[in-house]
Formats: sequence, structure tokens, C-alpha cells
Amino acid sequence: MKIAKGAIVLFTGDSITDCGRARPVGKGAGLGSGYVAIAQERLKDNVVLNTGISGHTVRDLAARWDNDVINLKPDWLSVMIGTNDVWRQFDKRGVGVLPADYKATYRALLTRVRPNLKGGLVLMTPFLVEANEAEPMRARMDEYRQIVTELAGEFGAYLVDTQAMYNYHMLQGATVKDIAGDRVHPSPNGHKIMAETWLATVS
Repeated sequence: MKIAKGAIVLFTGDSITDCGRARPVGKGAGLGSGYVAIAQERLKDNVVLNTGISGHTVRDLAARWDNDVINLKPDWLSVMIGTNDVWRQFDKRGVGVLPADYKATYRALLTRVRPNLKGGLVLMTPFLVEANEAEPMRARMDEYRQIVTELAGEFGAYLVDTQAMYNYHMLQGATVKDIAGDRVHPSPNGHKIMAETWLATVS
């Protein structure tokens, strides 16, 4: 594991990270029921924090960046944001964030925090558990996946390609229900896969 003993590891993002975590900052037994809590089992020598908030887009994340990221002074930062930016363009329950705005906003956030990270930065791509790459929401999600991939290269971040990860498991016979029944929110097994991939990426 590349993460030094005692390092502060902060996870932030939307509902996929939130998973019922404690407020105002999830830690210890309050990390929620998702991949962050599972990853913490291997990060016992570290301070693991969770500031994910369900329903948030990159614009929402920008509005709370100081309180939920900068002020917590993490050594390592893991960000997973973009699912709602895309989903809201299709379900009409809110306002999505178009690609150019998503990339510019995300880049501005990373520009502010990257110099402060003594450890590393991990970027996780948004995903849709959908095998048909031509399906409109899946195709749109892949655009945002590519943006995150480019930002990871630009900022020297570890990249956790969650779309590729779930694609692989579907090729091995996993069903959508096995991974994420609504194609977005992972099942317990989906979170386990995500945590294992995250840990493998930074190891």
C-alpha cells in the first residue's frame, strides 16, 4: 500500500460515496455502508473520512469544496462525481451539467487542492451499468468518463475506471442486478468490487 501510516484519506462525491454516512463528516463507524467503509477495513492505520452527499453534481461539490475538502486537509483525496451531472439530463428531476462546464468546474477544484495533497489524488470515473455502449445515457456517461480520464492524466492522479471495472464483471457473467439494480447505485456486491478496485489501484 502506497498510503503512509497515519495519512488522512478523504473520499467525496455523490450518493455512491455517501451511502448514509454520518454528518457533518463521516468517519469511524459513520463512513456509510458503501465502498468507503469496505476500503477502510484495509486502511486501518489511516484516518478515513467521507463527505459524499447524495444527489450532488460537480457544481454542488464546488459550493462545498472549502468545508468538505480543503478545510479537512487530507493527505489523500478520492473524488467520484459526475453521475448526477449526466443522470439529471435524462430523468428531468433536476438540472444536469453539460460536458464543458463539468470539465471546467472539476479542473478548477483539482487545481486548488492538488498542491496541498502530501500523498495522492484518486479520480473515479462515473459509470452506467449498461452493456450497450450506444444506449444514450451510457454514451453520454462515457463522455464524462473520458473527461475524468483526461483530468487524471493532467493532475497526475490514480484513475479508477469504474465503467471498465463493471464492464469486465458483466463479461464474466454478472448481471445488472448483481452490480447495481438501477444501473447507478451499486449493490453490496457492486460496492465490494469498487472497494477492491480502488485498493488495487493505489497499491
